[in-house]
Formats: sequence, structure tokens, C-alpha cells
Amino acid sequence: MKKILILGAGNAQIDAIKYCREAGYEVGGCSYTNTDHGIPMLDWFEQVDIRSVEGVTDLARRHEVDAIYSVGSDLAMPTVMKASENLGLPHYIPSKTADICHSKHLLREALGEDFDGNVHFLVADTQEDAMRWNCFPAMMKPVDSQGQRGCFRVNQPSDIEAHFEVSRDYSIIGKVIIEDFIEGPEVSVNGFMQDGKMAFGLVSDRFAFDEYPGGIIKKHRVPSHFADEAGKAAVLDLTERIAATIGLNNGPLYAQIKLDRGVHPVVLEIAPRLDGCHMWRLIRNYCGVDLLDASIRQLTEAVELPEPEPADTDCELVFISEPTGSTVDYSKYDFSSADYVEWYYKDGDTVQKLNGYIEKCGYVIQRAEKPE
Repeated sequence: MKKILILGAGNAQIDAIKYCREAGYEVGGCSYTNTDHGIPMLDWFEQVDIRSVEGVTDLARRHEVDAIYSVGSDLAMPTVMKASENLGLPHYIPSKTADICHSKHLLREALGEDFDGNVHFLVADTQEDAMRWNCFPAMMKPVDSQGQRGCFRVNQPSDIEAHFEVSRDYSIIGKVIIEDFIEGPEVSVNGFMQDGKMAFGLVSDRFAFDEYPGGIIKKHRVPSHFADEAGKAAVLDLTERIAATIGLNNGPLYAQIKLDRGVHPVVLEIAPRLDGCHMWRLIRNYCGVDLLDASIRQLTEAVELPEPEPADTDCELVFISEPTGSTVDYSKYDFSSADYVEWYYKDGDTVQKLNGYIEKCGYVIQRAEKPE
């Protein structure tokens, strides 16, 4: 029986845990906390911080695992690659590439100011340094956080002053990045790389809550209507050029991209992993390609992705979102026509704080009306 160590056991990793259990793996896990929802599904668990390369390496060695992996977590990917390198286990990319993807400033620097699809940016570890930024509007973010935590649109210098400390507090290394604000719709790319080529790539539309800062996700839609056919080709070309530049040659990738004034693609971030929004399930529902299956299996065997067979209707993944501190009430919703529903909470639970505004309580996959 193959043994796999999954880093993290929260909502994003539960998909991978379930998949590996159903595929016959012995599944272990670790997390900095012992309260993650996925822990009861594991064969074994130890409370080890997923950012600790030494701790994860020791855990994987003691349990003699065949692979280390994670989905949906930026924090986990550098550790996955470094611990796998330490133990000679299969992995998709060099740890240096994982570090570049994890840290927003390293990605911007690796691409360079002249890279078509990059933006002007400033990295600051003090408010004084941040106040040197003079092009508004802009986005201010922690360089190495995840889940839209600590992200603010800044329209004037006083906004930097007001939000700098909060944004920096979400950074592991205590730095923020300020970068040009791109006016236009946002799309995502869910792709799969094999030997430097994109074996699969799908452009989807990303909808965020307008009333909350930081681009908190509301829903995803496939196929994209924000980009026309030429726009989709440009988005996929940008994604492949970034992957080639930073050495993201194998495995899954997830890119967030904005269409500047609705036309020119500009990268927000790229990750060497499946996204944290269960897009693999939406994509499988829409066109029959299972990126979760490919991501796990290709660690140890050759995988040939099937030819996509898109549905004749649009599909969307909509998050069931409620305010922090509210009570989950299943009776408020009617999902009788949905293709799939999954709750993160039990009926009657209190919604816990993550971003502090509106929290994901579950999600639904359903057919969508085509926009006019």
C-alpha cells in the first residue's frame, strides 16, 4: 500500500484526503493545529507546522511515506518540494520555483519589469518605505500570505498609512508589496504541465465581492465570458511564458490574471498547485478532465489527460458565504437543482473568523445561465 503525507487538513485538503483514501493509499497528515476538519479522515496525524521543512522531513522519514503533497495551500508548497528533495521523493518542481510562486515579490522580480504581463511594484518592510509609492490606485498585500488576507486597495497615501500595519502583520517575513491596480475583469487558469508544455489549460471567470476589500471570492464560472477566444489564447500564452520563465515545468498550476481594460492579460499570482476553491470538481463536471486525479497519480506514474468534452451549458461554483460569527442555517438555501453541494459546517455551527468579513461555509456546483 502506498503511503502519502498530506500537509494541512483543512477544507482545501479534504478533497485530496478523500481521493487518496478511495484510491487505497495510507493517508497521513500534519498541521499547526489539531482542529482541522479533515483530521478524522486521516489514518494518522501529528501536530507539525506545515512551514517546518525539518519537522515535515522528519515526519515523512519516520512514516516511510512514498510521497508528500498538498492542494490549495501556498504555505505548503515550498515545504512539499524541499522535504521531497531532502528524502529523494517524487515532486514536480524545484523548491526554488515553489519559493518564487509563494512570495509575490519574488515572482515579480523573477519575471522582471520588462516582462509582458508583469506590473510595476514596490516592496516595503516599513511604512516609510511604503510611502514612496506614488501611483494610485494600487493594491497593497502581504508578500507571502494567502486567502486574500491583508489585501487592500489603496487610492491615496493616507490609505497606505491606514492599512500598512495590518497588511504587514499577515506576512511571515514582515513585508508588503504595493503594485499597480489593474482595472478590468479577473480570470483564472487551471492548468496541468507535462515536460514544460501545458497539457491542459482552462480559462474561467472569477467573481469577487465588491463590498469587501482584498478580492474575496464569490464564485467561479466556466467557460470564461470575460475573455473572447483571442483573449483566452493570450491568457494561456501568458501562463505558459511565466511557467517557462520560473521553471514550473510539471504538475498542476493555478494562475490569477486580470484583463487590463478588458483586453491585455496581467498576472496577479501563479501557484504550482490546484487552487483552494475545488475548481478541479467544477472542471470535471464541465469537461470530464480530473485534475485532482492527475495531480496525485502523476507523482508516481505516467498520466495521459483525456481530451476535454465541454458541456453545452455554462457551469459555476458558488460559495455559500456568511458573515463572521453568524449561525449556519441550512434551511435558508434550496440546492435541489444543484449538481453538487458540500458544507464546511454543520447546521447550527458558528461561522469562524478567517478574513473577518464574509466566510466560506461551503459551496455548490450548478448549471449557469449564459450572460447576454
